[in-house]
Amino acid sequence: MVNGFIRVNELYKSFDQQSVLQNVNFQVNKGEIIGLIGPNGSGKTTFIRILNGVIRSDKGSIAINGLDPIKDGDDIRKMSGIVTESAGLYHQMSGEENLRFFSDLYGVANKNRIVELLVLFDLIEHKDKKVGKYSTGMKKRLALAKALLHKPDILFLDEPTNGLDPDGIKLVLSYLKKYNEETGTTMIICSHVLHQLENVCHSFAFIDKGTIVEQGTLNSLADKYIDTLKVQVETTLKPTGPNYLGYKYTDVGNKKLVFELQSKHEISKLLNEILKTDEVFSITHMNTDLESIYFKVRGIQHD
Repeated sequence: MVNGFIRVNELYKSFDQQSVLQNVNFQVNKGEIIGLIGPNGSGKTTFIRILNGVIRSDKGSIAINGLDPIKDGDDIRKMSGIVTESAGLYHQMSGEENLRFFSDLYGVANKNRIVELLVLFDLIEHKDKKVGKYSTGMKKRLALAKALLHKPDILFLDEPTNGLDPDGIKLVLSYLKKYNEETGTTMIICSHVLHQLENVCHSFAFIDKGTIVEQGTLNSLADKYIDTLKVQVETTLKPTGPNYLGYKYTDVGNKKLVFELQSKHEISKLLNEILKTDEVFSITHMNTDLESIYFKVRGIQHD
């Protein structure tokens, strides 16, 4: 395996003789946002807890920036920020008081950092409000601010959008993406909601039944697993017969045709031919999204 900022080799973990993780191999490069994706009960949370040294694995090796979570757990936790479903905030204290308390705990000398984060997460106007009166979205944003107080090198996020409405989800994910772009902080985001992560993560790792079954960028996974590309074209074209220029198609109505292509390189050829006689209003890839690829991989694993 190529050296990475985080490297995991042949990791195993059981509880009461029940296997939770088995033969896990995993890699994250520095500055990367990786989505750790899998169904509930697939081992995502246990894996994260092992990575930051909260629990020990039974077998295998882990290196995080050259450190071993078993021997160097305190050092890894100092360089890590963690956001879990239970945010760990004090509801009887205000947002600013929470951040001041945790900045003292983390040894953050620069108190301007608190104001920076309140501004970044759009909480400056609510800094004096008791956290118990915060909305779910505000609590999530404050939990992110708390995790970022000490400028960690790694951010572990376990289901960071659970309980949020669509606007809240969009806000939190946009904050994470912006922060990564500005600071280069490595992030591991655990989730079972695939479409939320597609435009945020640089790469993805699919975990199923306690093992990483596939890992890569969206493009590399699509090239590996999608044999026939389906594209929906909104057009005035009305072809006759089962094929158009040798391409199979389905008329789905509303001036939309779904064509089956062998590769993305055939898209421009198809569009150029259509435009010789008709108009094209839009084109949409139908089966190269994260969800389609994930279920394709899972289907192969369960065959």
